[in-house]
Amino acid sequence: MSRSAPPVPAPPEPPAPQEGGQRVPEAFHFTPNAEQYVLQADALRRRQLRAAILYGSSRYWRRRQAVWPAVIGGLILIALICGGIAVHAAFQKQQEINEERRNGGQSGPVFGVRSGQE
Repeated sequence: MSRSAPPVPAPPEPPAPQEGGQRVPEAFHFTPNAEQYVLQADALRRRQLRAAILYGSSRYWRRRQAVWPAVIGGLILIALICGGIAVHAAFQKQQEINEERRNGGQSGPVFGVRSGQE
């Protein structure tokens, strides 16, 4: 069984002139694919509204999306630098503590012993 194409409707007849001899504009004549045109227009309008919601009146959001990787990379770099500074300071503090231990303990008063009671 082969499918045959549906019959093509005959072109519409031109409308009869209305009162006063005026004709209906061409845009208001019967269109065979009117539903298809309405659906396409609706789909176009939905795309336009979606784009308006996502991007606003300008395309700035597309440019802003390209900035995010640089912002995240910058934050990671700052965190690494702060971590390096903290590790360096802790290392220097530990070096000072080790130096004090090698030079005979604490240089200040001994805790728990009052002066004159040694």
